[in-house]
Amino acid sequence: MYGVTGTNGNTSGTSGTSGTGGTRGTSGADDSRGPAPARRVDRAHRASGPGGGPRGPVGPGGSRATPGYATGDELGARAARARALAVLRVRGRALGLAVLPAAVAAVLYAGGVTGHFTGPGWDTARWVVTVLAVVVLLVAAAVALVVARSRPAVTPTVELAESAAPDLYRLVRDLADRLDVPPPSAIALTPDCDSWLEDRSHRAHGARRVGDAPVLVIGSPFLWWMRVGELRAVLAPVVAGTGPAAHPDIAAARRFVRGLDAAVAVPRTPGLDPVRRLGAHGVGRLARTLLRGCRGHAAEMERGVAAAGSERAQTVDYGVRIVAQEQVGLAYAGWDRLLTRVALPAWRMGRWPARLDAGVVSALTELSRRDRLAEGFTSRLGERPACDLLEEPGAVDEATSLLAARLFHGAPAGPGANWAPVEWGAYAEEVVDRTWRADAARLHQVLDRVAPDPAAPPAERPAAPAPTDVPDAPPTLARIITHLTAPERPAPGHRPESPQSPEGPRGTENPDSTDGLGDPDGGLESPAADELAAALTAQAAREERGRPVAQAPEGFDGPGPLFPLQPPRSGRDLLADHVTAMVCCAAVDTTEAAPGLDWLDGPALFVRGERCTDLTATVLSLVEDGDPKPLRTWLTRAGVRPEKPVRLV
Repeated sequence: MYGVTGTNGNTSGTSGTSGTGGTRGTSGADDSRGPAPARRVDRAHRASGPGGGPRGPVGPGGSRATPGYATGDELGARAARARALAVLRVRGRALGLAVLPAAVAAVLYAGGVTGHFTGPGWDTARWVVTVLAVVVLLVAAAVALVVARSRPAVTPTVELAESAAPDLYRLVRDLADRLDVPPPSAIALTPDCDSWLEDRSHRAHGARRVGDAPVLVIGSPFLWWMRVGELRAVLAPVVAGTGPAAHPDIAAARRFVRGLDAAVAVPRTPGLDPVRRLGAHGVGRLARTLLRGCRGHAAEMERGVAAAGSERAQTVDYGVRIVAQEQVGLAYAGWDRLLTRVALPAWRMGRWPARLDAGVVSALTELSRRDRLAEGFTSRLGERPACDLLEEPGAVDEATSLLAARLFHGAPAGPGANWAPVEWGAYAEEVVDRTWRADAARLHQVLDRVAPDPAAPPAERPAAPAPTDVPDAPPTLARIITHLTAPERPAPGHRPESPQSPEGPRGTENPDSTDGLGDPDGGLESPAADELAAALTAQAAREERGRPVAQAPEGFDGPGPLFPLQPPRSGRDLLADHVTAMVCCAAVDTTEAAPGLDWLDGPALFVRGERCTDLTATVLSLVEDGDPKPLRTWLTRAGVRPEKPVRLV
């Protein structure tokens, strides 16, 4: 993310989204705050060199309102300004190359008027250079127009008005006042564990004017997990970045880089005719060349801005910030587990947890209980949480939860017939149980289509009949176990004897060959499992293609999800998940087991009130090795009757 000043004071490189700051503010320094800060700001501003601008008029209280806040005396600020000037030099060289043919043409015409460049050769040179100058100027004008009109990408966020969080705005303004920097123009929330400044002063982004301070984007999990003091300490180096953002050179360099970045994406704009698309490709190529020339300087500029913000923020809650950084890492770990293990199964079932940020507190509390390295973190929960700074935390949590579903799953923008919110109390019934029964139904549907005879050798199995010709077999767990059961495993070290030679010919062994089992690790091949896994993979792919594609959030190209959470799974993994779901359905229908939620591991089976943790290994023994003994032992111990039909969706 371009110009992102993170919660730890570091920055990332340029990648395509808008960045921090890039605007100019007003210092408004008053003599009542003491002459030293005012003199320092004014002296640094006057010493900033070209682009600094004249001193402004005398404001109320006898202070002078400078056109922009100074970057300060930090080493990072000076390095950032030096890199900004390097970026602007790239822009100046590009402009110089664009006007060079016109300048040569002007010299040739002046020489002709004064009688120095006369003759047919000079006339031809004048015409050639004039045509070249016109073409180059037209191309340069087209590139400049596209760069100026291109819309920089904006991170999808939940806008937080001041009326919805007056205490949070007051905290940020007080923090900016202590840091002697302009306050952010607005606050927005993102479903991620990070915080940064983002310039949204482009006219395409709404009613904000060029020159407004950047928007402060805060990760929503921070508000629910962190305490008020911790949030202030974490935001200090981020808010400090508004000072360098107000410097004219840094602001101009950021606008130039963001414009180039947006121009690179212009050829992907839908609705362009072939002629305009061809021109857009040419403009994009030139913009990419310019961006490549200043990318390194822009990245170093952002690192300098982050270093300056971190250095200035050391005077604000330094001790608390060290402790708060530990909470940043803990929040990231809990948020990742909550999204991948808890939210993703709900999104697949057409449900979206409406209180994800509240759920992260439960997940992190559970993580603190299990992980000895996180011991003591839950003792902070007695302090005031940062979400108390919001007027309606529930409504904000619901909005950010829906945005998370759009970003990470490509979900619709609002509730619908097949897209409804779910509370945590109903998660086990509406998500866990429905997920298990949907997977069990899919497994039996595929098995009905395959329907091999498990007693016949693989080569003698009949072709799979059409689905309409397959009688509906009762959905039982015993049928699945029988289908996946492999032949007996040979004893370790036993080599099967050949009918021609009991011992086999000596000296012909291949040291790299296996015992005829097809698995170098000594496992058994299972054609039945492979066949069923392939059919399940194809069925899941068909269902995924049939799922409606949601529109991408504003500011991003292409359909969602923008950041998919689910990694690709192999056929055996998919089969193991479906068999596990079938076992859980059988346990719920024939015993006192019940579906439940584990905050770190997602859907879980609870037998007699305790979470079952040893089921996965027994299912893998059946799926991977074709060995049903561990699973049958587990079923007997739990009292599950595999021959009884289960209820499907």
